[in-house]
Amino acid sequence: MKLMLVCTSGGHFATMSSLKSFWSLHERVWISDFKRDTEILKKTEKVHWMPYQAPRDFFSLIVNFPKTFKIIRLEKPDAIISTGASLAINFAFIAKLLGIRFIYIESISRAKELSVSGKLVYLVCDEFYVQWPELCQKYTRAIFKGYAS
Repeated sequence: MKLMLVCTSGGHFATMSSLKSFWSLHERVWISDFKRDTEILKKTEKVHWMPYQAPRDFFSLIVNFPKTFKIIRLEKPDAIISTGASLAINFAFIAKLLGIRFIYIESISRAKELSVSGKLVYLVCDEFYVQWPELCQKYTRAIFKGYAS
């Protein structure tokens, strides 16, 4: 199975990195913004760098749509997994359009309410994981799988 791992730098990248026991078993390609912590990817992983897309920056979201579409068509993933943040939105909607499975893992910092990105991708994702069981009461399609380490 070929995975596309989508995450921005910082905590979202750290969360995706913590899932290595899963994604390391599969062919994969990374999508991230180029920062000090994500720079490590270029040594051993296939990666497409996207410009940083700030939260609520709808102009960047629209500008990045063609590049997102091009990357997905080029890589042909079987599934896209994202830990956020705003980059996830483009990939979620294009995955839905192309019939590609999209899985989202919400940040552990979201204990009472979903992030803006989470709220948007929740509408179209195939699987939506949360790290606090209380969120499953509010978002009935959310799946609680335990706390991230």
